[in-house]
Amino acid sequence: MASNNTAAPSGEGSAADEVLHEFGIVRVYKSGRVERPLAAPPVAPGLDAATGVESRDVQLGAYSVRLYLPPAAAADAARLPIILYVHGGGFVAESAASPGCHRFVNRLSAACPAVAVSVEYRLAPEHPLPAAYDDSLAALKWTLAASDPWVAAHGDLGRVFVAGDSAGANICHYLAVHPDIVCNATAGRRLKGAVLIHPWFWGSEAVGGEPSHPAARAMGARLWLFACPGADGGMDDPRMNPMAPGAAPALAAMACERVMVCVAEHDFLKWRGRAYAEAVAAARGAEGSGSVELMETEGEGHVFYVFKPDGDKAKAMVDRIVSVVNAP
Repeated sequence: MASNNTAAPSGEGSAADEVLHEFGIVRVYKSGRVERPLAAPPVAPGLDAATGVESRDVQLGAYSVRLYLPPAAAADAARLPIILYVHGGGFVAESAASPGCHRFVNRLSAACPAVAVSVEYRLAPEHPLPAAYDDSLAALKWTLAASDPWVAAHGDLGRVFVAGDSAGANICHYLAVHPDIVCNATAGRRLKGAVLIHPWFWGSEAVGGEPSHPAARAMGARLWLFACPGADGGMDDPRMNPMAPGAAPALAAMACERVMVCVAEHDFLKWRGRAYAEAVAAARGAEGSGSVELMETEGEGHVFYVFKPDGDKAKAMVDRIVSVVNAP
């Protein structure tokens, strides 16, 4: 699996090498060179000694996936739930092969246990949105078709979940409301659930304790508009703002039985995550109270479990996700 975090080489010191866009996780120069300063070296697939999970990469044209098979697949003839995992990184950074993502999916696959399919989608700015959305949708369809022998032999197509963090959680929402997936649900092939971890949503109007000043709203949308220069409605594009006016029908039609939203106390996106969970529950009416779960982790920030994977709070979050995946 090629890393999405590799920067193209270029000469230094010229006017063309002046920084044109700077977002911390991605830097773009006038020459067109792209750097991802915080990206850690990618991790190869294989046998994970800590969990016993086996992983391998599959190239699927413009994108690829990393598949995970837990030891339970060999020890038990029963079919396992399937989790399509979508990594975060603001649509511009990180990878299915990033150490934090790889470690988390190994642990989640073992803990459930579940067959996992982690999506290596194309990144902006080299591939502006909707590339990441398109790749993730293609990966979900590929998974639902049981096109891989691990999925075909060990996966339960009646228990398919989409899960992701930050921008990946945003993509999971997109998948759950996409007409193609909703049509599958209508035909009896509904996703079992969606797990959105610290989802990256935004909008022109503040919710909860978000800053309300127009300049602050615009600042919060800078990276989104950079990754998706053709966004309809700017920061109120329904992909970034599922609670925008007129979005309720899409929320009501989500193609999954249950929804779990995880937020963190010190994450500035927590207000939007809470509002999203409330909006999904409201759109579902009487069904919503039992099919939407909100988990808030106190004292932690955005994707804390990536930086503190062995902490009690990270383990508690994984345990709650496992309970959702294994619920009847």
